[in-house]
Amino acid sequence: MTQIRPNTQTAIIEAAFQLLGKRPGASLADIAEHAGVGRATLHRHFRSREELMIALFRTAMEELDEAIDAAVVDATSHTDGLKRVLGAIIPLAERQWFLTQEPAPKDATLEAAYKSDQAALSASIDQAKSEGTFDPAVPTHWIAETFNGLVFAAWAHVRAGELTPKQATELAWRTLLSGVAADT
Repeated sequence: MTQIRPNTQTAIIEAAFQLLGKRPGASLADIAEHAGVGRATLHRHFRSREELMIALFRTAMEELDEAIDAAVVDATSHTDGLKRVLGAIIPLAERQWFLTQEPAPKDATLEAAYKSDQAALSASIDQAKSEGTFDPAVPTHWIAETFNGLVFAAWAHVRAGELTPKQATELAWRTLLSGVAADT
């Protein structure tokens, strides 16, 4: 069976995800080689590392949004939706980890998308507060930052092979709801 090669730009993006996931400091030349294209071809698609990083961040945000949308379609509440979101995005650790190590490139579209995603998270948290899941006295932005921090921690432990995505999701959810106090 013959494999169909994705278009060149997609091949470069996929190669960048793969290579930067293993070696965050990989050069554009390394990425071009990994993609099976010449440096000149890479530069025809991405004039600079920053342009490539913008494309990677956009792709990652689209993947996260698609995973979240699919996860919450059958959610029975906002609380259930938040737990499903964790379960959907924690498995993306291997592919998207390196983006947590890179400064986000300056790009108005990315910044707007990030703000929109954070606003949606805050709205879901507010709804979960109204369901009685979170203490109304705890600021929404605190809960959102905690949620994001737990995703980061889960990704780190999954990448290190210390937890499965399912285990990391359960621990993140438990920590979000109960902290780390012993059950009494």
